[in-house]
Amino acid sequence: MMMHRGFATSLPCRCATSAAWLLTSLLAVAPLAWADDAATAAGSNAAALPEISVSAGRDKASSSYNATSTSGATRTDTPLMELPQSVRVMTTQQIEDLGAVRLADTVDYVSGISRLNDFGGTWDNFAIRGFSSTDMGFLVNGFPGSRGYNPRRDTATIERIEFLKGPAAALYGSSEPGGTINIVTKKPQFTRKNSAELSAGTGGLRRATVDSTGPLSQNLAYRLIAMTEEGDSRSSLLNNRRSLVAPSLAWVIDKDTLLNYEAEFLQASTPLDRGLINVRGVLGTLPRDRVLNEPSDGNMAMRSNTHQLTLERTLSEQWRARIGASYKESSFDGYYTEAALSNPLAADNRTLNRTRTWRQLPSRDTSFQAELQGNFNTGAIGHTLLIGAEASTLWMNTEILRSANTPIDIYNPVYGSPLLPLTNRTSSSDERQRVKGVFVQDQLSLSPQWKLLAGVRWDQYKQSIENRVGGVTTTSQQQSAVSPRAGITYLPTAWSSVYVTAGKSFRANSGVDASGRAFDPQHSTAYEAGLKLQTTDERLGANFAVYDITKTNVLTASDTPGFQVAAGEAKSTGFEADAYGQIDAHWRLSANFAWDNARVTKDKTLAAGTRLANIPAYSAGLLVMREDATANGARYGLGGGVNYVGNRSGNTADTYSLPAYATVKLLSYWQVSKNVRLSLDVHNLFNRNYYPGSWNNLYVMPGAERTVVARMKIDL
Repeated sequence: MMMHRGFATSLPCRCATSAAWLLTSLLAVAPLAWADDAATAAGSNAAALPEISVSAGRDKASSSYNATSTSGATRTDTPLMELPQSVRVMTTQQIEDLGAVRLADTVDYVSGISRLNDFGGTWDNFAIRGFSSTDMGFLVNGFPGSRGYNPRRDTATIERIEFLKGPAAALYGSSEPGGTINIVTKKPQFTRKNSAELSAGTGGLRRATVDSTGPLSQNLAYRLIAMTEEGDSRSSLLNNRRSLVAPSLAWVIDKDTLLNYEAEFLQASTPLDRGLINVRGVLGTLPRDRVLNEPSDGNMAMRSNTHQLTLERTLSEQWRARIGASYKESSFDGYYTEAALSNPLAADNRTLNRTRTWRQLPSRDTSFQAELQGNFNTGAIGHTLLIGAEASTLWMNTEILRSANTPIDIYNPVYGSPLLPLTNRTSSSDERQRVKGVFVQDQLSLSPQWKLLAGVRWDQYKQSIENRVGGVTTTSQQQSAVSPRAGITYLPTAWSSVYVTAGKSFRANSGVDASGRAFDPQHSTAYEAGLKLQTTDERLGANFAVYDITKTNVLTASDTPGFQVAAGEAKSTGFEADAYGQIDAHWRLSANFAWDNARVTKDKTLAAGTRLANIPAYSAGLLVMREDATANGARYGLGGGVNYVGNRSGNTADTYSLPAYATVKLLSYWQVSKNVRLSLDVHNLFNRNYYPGSWNNLYVMPGAERTVVARMKIDL
């Protein structure tokens, strides 16, 4: 979010315009929140409802920072203290305190998460423990949520975020070894609740959300979330628009059976904003609001429609079954004038050769899951046994056309270059992936102090790519992989546990070698040991972990020019620490620190020891909030956050660096009444000029200027 120049003289007018827009938006969606009042009045007797629970998780800590259980790490409801794995759960309370509206707004306060090239601000891309998780970067309720091309994830529908460190392939299949993010969405409730939130910010941000839930009948509950947003851009020449509608239903068929349906329809109109030019490794030569594309290009049109359906059935006191399906359809298309593919920056270090580009990137992703869970004993040993199967299909299309080059002076840009015809087709392809897998996992309680987890998954995937550039060629491959993991936890006291764990993972490599043969998949092996602490009242928690990850079959240059071989290797070794929770009745905090030595260990062109791009050796964060009450009983909160990111390699060859930076935010709220809460946040308080990420040799993304955001939340 950016603050325009001249803000001090234009704020009253800006606020009046924002207030009018927000009120109009709210009135447009508010009837949806109250349309159920008549229906719920007749069916609001909670005592008559079935006993089955409808929730995002059993954890009672959503109003604190310390979650005590996870569903994503094992696909069962497991206490974090017993889990041989580092998991950081970001609760509703912390998301609210941060004022986070994107998934990207939360990652700075979790250890070991780094920002990567976000495709011009259009999608989410993070590294966990040094390794990018673009394709399986996050799950939504355990289903793939980020394959294909997707707008950036909004927090309006998020109940909690589970950062699952280490390999996830033993449960979820093809993925990176550093970790996976599981997003748990808000579920329908049988207690009626309606809320609305309005936001306005100095970067032109205007946002309105409505969240309504309650019973439609004794056995049927609904939830409807709607959001609309404008603004939030780094320059007055750029603009953004987003809208979201997310309906969901929960049908308690009987006391043992629950059917849950969730949908999310997200649309975004946003520029593909690559950022600023790295002038031969020298940063800071351009102002951070400099635009180097053609503003007349307009925005990229992005759409993501998701449907999820799950059926859960309790078979007996020991056994339950679950089946589910997910379907996501997304699109990404529009024009953008960007740096030319070859010789983009002229020898004078000021003339940027650009090409006008048109992209079309649609995708369809379908997944099916089935699992059976049993809780039983064999002698003195307790078991939580999970058996499951999964199948998915993914289709992605890429169409890219480019024009001849048009120059622009990066120090004195003049816009309005002629619209040259798009005659150069650089990409035209269809990719299809089909995956099927089966898995088994057993969580053994050997004694009150010793817990053992073991699991394994077998996957078979088929991949075919039809390339239509320079003629039609089709390549395909079929591979299979076995991904085991095992870990043991020792709980010496009621407030501590130690664990060791190991696991393997795989991820497909696209393309073929010089002989036309498909590449073998990447394989990874990870080892981890850790210590967990939690106060007996479950208000405070902490994780400490050390890890060592090796990834093989990384693509590297071949002896045949223009081709690659699967022969590279990368390693990531590090230490992480997280502490979080409620210190006392007034104070809550979240603190994180990470040291990560992520480097190339074998490559055809890069020297061993070359650091992986965009991964800092050191990073840390601190969030503190203090709450109290005035003499008349009105509650208020004051707090702040500090985020530090060390210097990073700007590109894969490590020929330039992104400098270290630290940013500060101030947070505050005032509970005006039982139903009204006002918040005022200041992001990047000292207006630091920083670069959170880069795109290889040329582009760097500037961080947001100082931004002031006011919010009002109303419980209806």
